[in-house]
Amino acid sequence: MTFSVELEQEADGRWLADVPALPGVLCYGADRNEAVARVQALALRVIAERLEHREAPPEFVNVTFQAA
Repeated sequence: MTFSVELEQEADGRWLADVPALPGVLCYGADRNEAVARVQALALRVIAERLEHREAPPEFVNVTFQAA
């Protein structure tokens, strides 16, 4: 399963990365790369939690990210 990562630069220069398919999975970073790395790590933790509790579909076993 491929998750899209949406990026937006805030007025103060920080970057916001969001994975729309996973509600609540968003992170700030000082730069674009940091925001993407943080949101990917958070998304993987959320996916792992869902898999552990059998709340995720089998497609979540193979995960990739694509920055928009």
